[in-house]
Amino acid sequence: EVQLVESGGGLVQAGGSLRLSCAASGFTEDDYAIGWFRQAPGKEREGVSAIDNSDGSTYYADSVKGRFTISRDNAKNTVYLQMDSLKPEDTAVYYCGAIVRLNLKFYSGIYLRPREYDYWGQGTQITVSS
Repeated sequence: EVQLVESGGGLVQAGGSLRLSCAASGFTEDDYAIGWFRQAPGKEREGVSAIDNSDGSTYYADSVKGRFTISRDNAKNTVYLQMDSLKPEDTAVYYCGAIVRLNLKFYSGIYLRPREYDYWGQGTQITVSS
């Protein structure tokens, strides 16, 4: 059973930085991606960033490009989301998710679509004060 555990949330002032971690376990194959998503009150969950385990390719929502960086440490089975230049509109609960599927790259736009994901962590709150 795939398990995902997020950590690293908190309160930060606008312009500050935070790093989220997603510890992943239970994968039995290499064809999967880990994504970061967020959900603000009254809004739908939206994709923020993702990384394909097969080749390390990364994907970002336009709203975070140039500010957020996704990376992985294979030895620790952990994916990170470094968030810089945070804005109040980044306030949300952040979730990491996993999608397990062969040939992910054949599916246009799949990496940032939450409904495609198979597994979820419990979420961690990020609050950015102005």
